Amino acid sequence: MIQVRKLTKEYVDLARGHFVALDSVSFDAQPGQIFGLLGPNGAGKTTALRILSTVLRPSSGSAHVNGYDVLTQPSLVRRHIGFVSNNTAVYDRMTAWEMVDYFGRLNGLEGDVLKGRMESLFDRLQMNDIRDTLGSKMSTGMRQKVSIARALVHNPPVLVFDEATSGLDVLVARALLGTVAELRDQGKCIIFSTHIMREAERLCDRVAIMHRGHVLSEGTIPELLERHEQPDLEELFFHLISMHDHHEAKDLAALGEDQSMENSCS
Repeated sequence: MIQVRKLTKEYVDLARGHFVALDSVSFDAQPGQIFGLLGPNGAGKTTALRILSTVLRPSSGSAHVNGYDVLTQPSLVRRHIGFVSNNTAVYDRMTAWEMVDYFGRLNGLEGDVLKGRMESLFDRLQMNDIRDTLGSKMSTGMRQKVSIARALVHNPPVLVFDEATSGLDVLVARALLGTVAELRDQGKCIIFSTHIMREAERLCDRVAIMHRGHVLSEGTIPELLERHEQPDLEELFFHLISMHDHHEAKDLAALGEDQSMENSCS
């Protein structure tokens, strides 16, 4: 359903110079599965997800969504994917119903088919009380419900949740996680990006732990705990990141010594 192979994204940053946001990242996600991308801020999670949703172009590597190439078939990828983040904007002057209707039409739905999809979503997500609420009058929880509804209105087989619970209160976040689990049970392929270990433990069938553009380890949570001899996911997370930073620091120190020797010889 999702196939990522050696995905790399490089930038030229005015402050940092050459910067690698993703470094040869590979993973697969299947139907009826929640695949977790775990990592701290700056790990590269959002960059990977923006490439999958065709917002960014990779520097190299490949990614396919439901068999479609994100580079050569972006319009088909967008028809087969729904994207929810923690900062998805809503239109202040449109009601909840109007926004979901608008996105349904963008995805080629119309008439009774679109109305039926919307009625079902508004019932399932308990949104009927905000049908006529303007975006400018919505709470954070209401906005997130609208974001989910418009991502689901065209019934895509692949869904991406990028730090979707960040900033939500406990009740709204819990309801969102329940919705994600229901979608998995319906056979959707779900990518769930988070830095909250409790969410990953509760939801994810497989996880990839990312740091500084690299996938440090990937597998089911029991497999990873056994492989790295750690008692829980949080300890595993910190262990892998600490080990990566330690090795990186040693490599930088060795590189500095080599350069010093070259300079002294010259």
